[in-house]
Amino acid sequence: MISAARPLSASCRLQLVSPSVQRCAARSFTTARAGHAAGRRAAQTMGAAVAAGGVAWAVYATTLPESLGSIACDQSSGETASSPSFTSRISSLFSGSSSPKPPAPVAATPNAPIRDQMSTYIKDLQQRIVGALEEVDGQKFKQDVWTRKEGGEGISCVLQGGNVIEKAGVGVSIVHGKLPPAGIKQMRANHKDIPWDPASQDHLPFTAAGISLIIHPHNPFAPTVHANYRYFELYAADAIQGVSPPIASWFGGGSDLTPSYLIEEDAVHFHRTVKAACDAHDKSFYPRFKKWADKYFFISHRGEARGIGGVFFDDLSAGEAGKSTEELFAFVKDAGDSFVQSYVPLLAARKDTPFTEEQKRWQQLRRGRYVEFNLVHDRGTRFGLLTPGARIESILMSLPTTARWEYMNEMGANAATEEGKLVEVLRNPREWA
Repeated sequence: MISAARPLSASCRLQLVSPSVQRCAARSFTTARAGHAAGRRAAQTMGAAVAAGGVAWAVYATTLPESLGSIACDQSSGETASSPSFTSRISSLFSGSSSPKPPAPVAATPNAPIRDQMSTYIKDLQQRIVGALEEVDGQKFKQDVWTRKEGGEGISCVLQGGNVIEKAGVGVSIVHGKLPPAGIKQMRANHKDIPWDPASQDHLPFTAAGISLIIHPHNPFAPTVHANYRYFELYAADAIQGVSPPIASWFGGGSDLTPSYLIEEDAVHFHRTVKAACDAHDKSFYPRFKKWADKYFFISHRGEARGIGGVFFDDLSAGEAGKSTEELFAFVKDAGDSFVQSYVPLLAARKDTPFTEEQKRWQQLRRGRYVEFNLVHDRGTRFGLLTPGARIESILMSLPTTARWEYMNEMGANAATEEGKLVEVLRNPREWA
């Protein structure tokens, strides 16, 4: 039985250094009863007010950079023996005054090329996400620093067999080299204006910088999550590295939630947080990218989605929604910064929920679907395997350590069961924010 905890209270106290953000947040943190339209609007704009000021939400009051002040929330909710209430769990996260503080976000060098700014940003985001996850799990990630002989470097942070997390990977890769014809053909499917003659069989220079993460918790009631943010530049065949401008460049990414059991308030929290980051830059982004995620994270041979979605976007280049490359980069940063607040409170709230062997079995079956999507449909996996000198360990870091396949399994076939309720949403995506 999954308990239905009350929605998050919108009665929060927020202190920030920036007066403009403070005024904006004050207007959005309007107390309203859950279920009233005004309360819903306040909850949806709450994150946007903070994101608009360039401030990333922190999971804990004690881990928010001191220069940005603190967030404290007054939460109240019901609680059952089978599933501790979401809001009481969240309140407990704000009590650890002795928790170590991660470094404040690192600012990129002003006027540096976007590729360099992106590289600085994703390295910093990686450390902030890892720090937040370590706080919940209690174990440290293994950090694997690697170099690519064809050009580039990366940092893979991996936690396996943790207290809360079965497997998590937060990887950064900053690579450059020559893209072979097979990779160029794949890209031209979405970038037909790339100047390249297939008959020439030329290899084109490229630079790519991205962060990708996946978290598979032990507990079946704690959802799996994925996020990825990346930037790509492609150059003419005769380009001089570090000097020649790109002939094409674009951003891609998004984040999506994959629960084994549908807890609606978790879905709402995740989507509203992501929506707030999108709305701060363009009101059309969330509905458009949410629909894109529903379409992209679909396992066609199963006729169902991988999870309950989130947002997904690709090939965002200058001119998109009338925005410059710099403005799109600002959006990508706010989207990345929203990850911790969108997911880590869910992990902390669900990590100790009691579960049965049958519920664990269902989680393993759902993980089998996750593997199927990643190996059959995922564009990032396919691109990585086509790239010369690809680091297979990093490309396949997203796969869980355990999964299950059973012949003609009937779990989830009954719509009246908790498993069946999830399957219904996977087959018919819903609006959550």
